Amino acid sequence: MAFAWKKWIAGCVLVAGSFSGFAVLTDPAVNEIRRALNQGRADDALQLLGTALDKNSNDAQALNLRCRVFFAERRWDEAIGSCEQAVKLDSGNSNYHLWLGRAYGEKADRVAFFTAYRMAKQIHAEFEQAVNLDGKNVEALADLGEYYIEAPSFLGGGYDKAEALAARLDSLSPEHAAAMRAGIAEQKKDYATAENLFKSRIGLGATSAADAWMDLGSFYRRRGRTDDMVAALKSGAVADHVHGVPLADGAATLMRAKVEPQLAIEWMKQYLASNATSEEAPPFVVHTRLATLLQQQGDQAGADREIAAAHALAKDFAGPAGKATNTGR
Repeated sequence: MAFAWKKWIAGCVLVAGSFSGFAVLTDPAVNEIRRALNQGRADDALQLLGTALDKNSNDAQALNLRCRVFFAERRWDEAIGSCEQAVKLDSGNSNYHLWLGRAYGEKADRVAFFTAYRMAKQIHAEFEQAVNLDGKNVEALADLGEYYIEAPSFLGGGYDKAEALAARLDSLSPEHAAAMRAGIAEQKKDYATAENLFKSRIGLGATSAADAWMDLGSFYRRRGRTDDMVAALKSGAVADHVHGVPLADGAATLMRAKVEPQLAIEWMKQYLASNATSEEAPPFVVHTRLATLLQQQGDQAGADREIAAAHALAKDFAGPAGKATNTGR
């Protein structure tokens, strides 16, 4: 998972009742909340989490899940608040630090320069702590690597540091290792090497070919190679047999490039009708994006229906319909 941070950016336990920081959510309750989150039912997920937190306000797992719902809704301040609480209650959980770093990162992209500068240190610290706590946490390694690639050295960045993480990922997740090296090459403006690395991910057995094709298409968009972008995205759509997140990402890339709006509309509808929706591409975000495209095509009634569908899932979501998902740069 990648985030649209500014290019230059790219812990104590509560004293009273420390044992209460342990999760009390039952497995069925956790599964129900995660199902609601993946289906984009943010309001339902928050209601379930509110009930759990009413019973135990120091349930770290519930707080982390609430952070992720707020994150999906782009409610950055509330996401940070919940994630910070989760980390304080269970400072040894790698994923809690990862999500706090992600929330800081999204917030930093939307604040004034000097505030973002201060926040960069928090982002860096949380990602490094996530990796320190679990050296096999692939998502944490990937996010820390992206930070190293995009941040200047005076904020802890460095290509050498990112390459060291890529070496660690070689045995854990070759597709993530290749993606990190592609990011390094692209940042160095070695676009031929970056392209070859993005292409190499398509044939890696452990990766999703659909994801790899969509990432290649996103790379072509950044390079202004529109025909190659569309071809790669179409290959990704063919490879995405379940109409999942890659299809939503491909539609977002078409939308950002302002090409093939009808194809983007078709892909968004297929994604929303599938059983493979995910918090990585929240359905209420896709509904609002779809509304924008339909309005641009002169279908105001259709746009109104999509906005209503988004509000039915997440009444407090007010993010821009055209912004890309939190996957792909």
